[in-house]
Amino acid sequence: MADHQEASVTLPSDAASVSAARSYVATVLTEWGMPVDCDTADTVRLIVSELATNAVQHTRGQSPTFTVDLALERDEHLRIGVTDSHPRYPKRLPAAVQQDNGRGMVIIRCLTAECGGRLSVAPTPEGGKTVWIALPWVTAAPTSVY
Repeated sequence: MADHQEASVTLPSDAASVSAARSYVATVLTEWGMPVDCDTADTVRLIVSELATNAVQHTRGQSPTFTVDLALERDEHLRIGVTDSHPRYPKRLPAAVQQDNGRGMVIIRCLTAECGGRLSVAPTPEGGKTVWIALPWVTAAPTSVY
């Protein structure tokens, strides 16, 4: 495998693009050698789904598109970035038990930490931001079925 691999897709900021982003990432991970049924693949798909949902729901129409970037370094580190053109950084909001939303960043932070990764947010030159997730590259055994 190459020392560095990259993939990227830009999608319209609408609800249908969340599943398209998740599918795109699943395809790329499989092409790079991660089994589709391993825990890490499930985690990455969920993280991308949450980040894409945030890019669609919380940009308030100020970001007509969002971009998902993937980079794999030497089969050791996976970086996932979701970029939109809204300048406001994501916040961890208190979510009441009865709320249907508001837990996305909490979920992302927990999943990232469980995998031994880290989360960062960086401004883009155009005034938006990219939420970056860095994870160790793991192609573990398939998910167990109980």
